Parts: sequence; C-alpha cells; structure tokens
Amino acid sequence: MRNLLILSLASAGLMFFSCNSEKKWNLDGNIENASKTTLFVQASDNGRWYTLDTIMTNDNGDFQYSRVAAGYPDIYRLSLGDKSIYFPIDSTETVTVTANADNFDSDYNISGSTAADMLMSVDNRIREIAAKKDMNNAAADSLLKRELGGMIIADPAGIVSYYIINKQINGKRIFNPDNRRDNKVIGAVANAFDQYRPTDPRTRYLRALYLAHRPSTRSSEPTDTVHATEIGFFDIVLTDNTGATHTLSDVVNRNKVVVLNFTAYLADWSPAYNLELAKAYEKYHNSGLEIYQIGLDEDEFQWKQSAKNLPWITVYNPSTNGVDLLMKYNVQALPATFIIANGELAKRVTDVTAIGSDIAAHL
Repeated sequence: MRNLLILSLASAGLMFFSCNSEKKWNLDGNIENASKTTLFVQASDNGRWYTLDTIMTNDNGDFQYSRVAAGYPDIYRLSLGDKSIYFPIDSTETVTVTANADNFDSDYNISGSTAADMLMSVDNRIREIAAKKDMNNAAADSLLKRELGGMIIADPAGIVSYYIINKQINGKRIFNPDNRRDNKVIGAVANAFDQYRPTDPRTRYLRALYLAHRPSTRSSEPTDTVHATEIGFFDIVLTDNTGATHTLSDVVNRNKVVVLNFTAYLADWSPAYNLELAKAYEKYHNSGLEIYQIGLDEDEFQWKQSAKNLPWITVYNPSTNGVDLLMKYNVQALPATFIIANGELAKRVTDVTAIGSDIAAHL
C-alpha cells in the first residue's frame, strides 16, 4: 500500500512538472482608459478569426496572459469591442502591448521581438497610405504594394510575410490572387513555406491559394510548381570609409547584378563570409557584378580599417540611423544578403557558398 502511494505521488508530481514545463508565450501590457475591461485574445484559421480566451484588465488597465506555444510561428490579435491589434508569436517570447482604449487600433505600440516591430511597421504604413488615398483605394496603391512586396521577398518564409499576403484594407486584399503579378508574390511565399515550413498548417493553404489562381496558360505545369517573383528594392544612401556617398539605386543602374550584403566585420564568421563574396566578385565583376556591402559594426573606426581593404563598395550604417533600413529588408540576423538583378530584388541568399550560381543565373 505504501509503495502504491509513493508511486501515485510520483506520478502526480511528474504530471505536474510536465504540465508546468510546457513552453509558453506571454502577452502583457496596459490599456489606457480601460479599467476592469474585457479583452479578447483571438487566433486565425487562415482568415477565420475565433476567440481563444478573454482577459480582464485591472483597475489601472494592466493585463497579463500566457498560452502554451503552438510549435510554429503564428499571428494573433488582441481585440477590444470591434477594434483589434495584431501581433506575431514566434515561439516563447513575451509581447507587450500598450494602447489607448479610445483609439485602440491606431494609438498603440507592440514590442518584444523583431517580428513584432516589423508587423507594427506594416500596419502603421497601411494606415498612412489609407489616410492619404482613402480606404477604398489604399489596397491598390502601387507604392504600398512595392514596399510590402520588398519586405516579403526579403523573408518570404517569415510570419510577417504571411500576414501581409492575407492583409485586407476595407475588405480588399493588398495582394489579390486574381492579379497575375500579385499572385506571383503569393507564390513566392507559398514556395518559401513549402521549403522551410513543410509541416506548418498554413503551407497547404498558401499553395492552394496560389495554384487556384494561376493563369490557365500554365495548366500544363506540374501542380506542385510554385514560382518566385521579383520586387523592386528599397533605396539606400550611405557613405564609405573616405566619406564618399554611394546610392544603391545608382549602383543598380550601372550594373547587371548587385549583391546587397548587411554584415559586421568584427564578427567571427565575417572573414569566411567575405571570402565567398570575394570569389564571386573576382569571377563575375567584369561581367556586370557589383557588391554593395553595409557595415553594422558598433566600432566605426574598426569598420574603416577593414572596409578600406575590400575591392567592392563598402558603406557604413551608424546606430544613430535606427532600425528603419533593417526593417525594410527584414534583417533579423547577420549576415543578410540579397541579389538585385535588372533593377529588382530577386532573391535572398541563404547559402553563401552557392552565391556564384545565384549570380550567374541573372547575368
């Protein structure tokens, strides 16, 4: 009997430990003018939103919430009445939301991860365009689509790219699958999810969305073929180690292919990475290749010492510039490298050892 009791207690303890050791993500923050107010935490099933839980703010409008991680990145939203704030969860991070109840879906801030910063930037930009163009015309704004398209191609397998693909303004999709060019962007996201997130529940939906809207002239293609696309790039104006200014658009106009590289020369991986770039530069420079390399080192003097020895264009992005440039290209970790071909952002490089073949494909 005693042994049975010990076994039962051990089993109960193991179950308790197991339940409490599950990985969770956390949401906290403050809603001004929302004392003792009910908030709704909602999730989406590829566009169909449903309530997961409710949260009650305290007397000061503070709130806390946690939930077991889904095992893959996802988009959630915090709702107050008919207004919502969207936020991404990658794994087990804590996202903080501060807002004003009177302007809940426009006067807010979300923080806690790079993806959270990115998603807030997307929604802020959409509101800016909507204010200028009005809600009915904002979804078709070419500048907005160009900017968001660049963010997608910079990281097509990212959860923010999935968010953009499904974003609507006044009931109209920004990227309409019935539009051939828009559907190519959707295809790029579908292809990336298929490659990097094959078990993600959104992958099948993205593939189906793309394939269902392909032009009929492509009906002879295999059903599992998803095409990439090309999107215009964001311009950059920075100076080199001598103080001379180099504009990315000028470099692109002068060359067939430009490798855009965000780096840190003092990082351990930098010498080996630059060696691979040097191989490609030596082989293809005379055929129309240029490298536009942006240093993000904290020590500008040390950056200059390294930059002056390199044969390609090396410019410096000081920390005082903020993170706007990094957010536009969805740079969440270094190094980050892109290929710009024929004036378009063509590819994000994931394997620098194969960059030569990536460059050759566009020369």
